[in-house]
Amino acid sequence: MCCVLCYIAEKGAHGVMPGSRCWGGAGMARDIQSIRRNVEKASDRAEAPTPPYFNISPDAAAAALPPPVTTAGFAAIAEACARGRADLAARGLDETGTRVLRPFSTWEITRYLIPVAPAHFRRVLKANPDLPQGRSETEGGAKWFSLDEVLRLRAHFAAEGAKNRDYLPWRPEGLPAKIVAVANFKGGVGKTSTAAHLAMSAALDGYRVLVVDLDSQGSMTSIFGGNVADEWGTVFPLLARHYARHCQEDNRARAARGEAPQPLDDTLAEALEVRSETLIQRTHWPNIDLIGAQLNLYWAEFQIPVWRMAARGWKLWEALSDSLAADGVLERYDIVFLDTPPALGYLTINGLSAADILLVPTGASFLEFDSTGRFFDMLHATFQSIEQGENMAARALGREGIAFEWDAVQALITRYDATQQAEMAALMQAWLGRALAPQRQDFTALIGQAGEQVNGIYEADYRDFNRETYMRGRETFDATYAGFKRLLLGVWQRDLAAREDAA
Repeated sequence: MCCVLCYIAEKGAHGVMPGSRCWGGAGMARDIQSIRRNVEKASDRAEAPTPPYFNISPDAAAAALPPPVTTAGFAAIAEACARGRADLAARGLDETGTRVLRPFSTWEITRYLIPVAPAHFRRVLKANPDLPQGRSETEGGAKWFSLDEVLRLRAHFAAEGAKNRDYLPWRPEGLPAKIVAVANFKGGVGKTSTAAHLAMSAALDGYRVLVVDLDSQGSMTSIFGGNVADEWGTVFPLLARHYARHCQEDNRARAARGEAPQPLDDTLAEALEVRSETLIQRTHWPNIDLIGAQLNLYWAEFQIPVWRMAARGWKLWEALSDSLAADGVLERYDIVFLDTPPALGYLTINGLSAADILLVPTGASFLEFDSTGRFFDMLHATFQSIEQGENMAARALGREGIAFEWDAVQALITRYDATQQAEMAALMQAWLGRALAPQRQDFTALIGQAGEQVNGIYEADYRDFNRETYMRGRETFDATYAGFKRLLLGVWQRDLAAREDAA
């Protein structure tokens, strides 16, 4: 028997009589080709689906078109967004309308916050009834502690526990806080999210943190529940005060030459009375404070060049750093995080020139890598231009010139998908070398779910997911913080060694 069809024919199936011609070999091939041609003809006759952009009716499109939008229409859309934003933000509030940081369980504390075994942790609490004892939500259930209580417990273990354990984060005495700018003019690379989670990580580690929002969109301010009425609650008055003090010095020089002083307008006179502490807000994190931002801060991008044109000797790039230092901010905090706008404007220049450490989040794609390269190119052009202009004047006057320097500059891959971007990330690492952090900040399901609940990863309660999902979700941010902390401690250690050498 030469084929299955022969068997069918032999059995007389489907009306094929025994003894009929075998359908195999060349005959079967011809019949199959004939069938295929018939199918293709039928397929050609059937109407194929067309792309959705074909056959659009102008009349139907016009009928579906909303009315034209006027300037007032922008206000209506903004109001709708404001209502939605208020509704979403309210999900992060308690019954009194206050933003409250969630508690932390014994499991979380002993795994992530205080390096002790759970059994030893419980023994210490039992032996020291004056320490926070936590609260149980059920009879005999797990104990939960506020972050304030965790900080107290950490201080106790640092004083009474083993000396070879890092119960408190290290910061050398007598050295100022480190200012960390997170910047890139490419939007959507996770800049604000990275800055916020680094601030939260550092706070959980025990550092005193100040977050300064330089972006008039105010996303960082929203994350930490800040409330800013106008530009006088932002860094704007600090910049204005710096300029006003320059004008006062210039007026003293004018008076010495017998010239009439330049009067200060009401804005500058008011700014002279502002101090950083009046702008700093407490947040729902006990060791994170905030200088917030709102839309009116963008006015600084127009006002600063006006001041610069009126006083060419004013060093506008020093305004933020000088103001924070003059007000003692760098002594009251350990780390200051600056969230910059997605543009290389005057506010970003202030943030970058104030920074000791610069972190540049970027995605692992060609367009994001290309944009990040152009960002560094613009940084070079901008700060080189400032140096050349200032040093030319300094040489003419016999003064020392300026040279910008950062303790560390590092790009960081964010929103990483290992299944799609591994090759591109490896290429970027090869091209950038040590200028690119080796860790990758993954985008996980936990990140998306936490964002929907108006929380950072560290504000999310693992009971809303499950313990394993929570552990995997925070691993990527823990790794990001670990890489940053190595930079921070290395920079502080280098500063300490330089101070000892100078002494």
